[in-house]
Amino acid sequence: MTYLIKAIEGTVVMSMELESMFTYFMNNKVPLLWEKVGYLSLKPLNTWVNDLILRVEFIANWLYNGNPKSYWLPAFFFP
Repeated sequence: MTYLIKAIEGTVVMSMELESMFTYFMNNKVPLLWEKVGYLSLKPLNTWVNDLILRVEFIANWLYNGNPKSYWLPAFFFP
């Protein structure tokens, strides 16, 4: 992401991957590079990021506070 910011500023060369990521951001879509390592979702980028934050918070809460009383099943897979 920092390379994308630098490429937009013109301090580094814009590669094809960075240009593709920028296009996906402008269209509110999850970049292909993120889809490869992230979870499947049909949500737009802003909702996908919010959902990612909720998933990380759920797992972190589980890690630091022990087993939860109930489990948020969509945090584990694509429903």
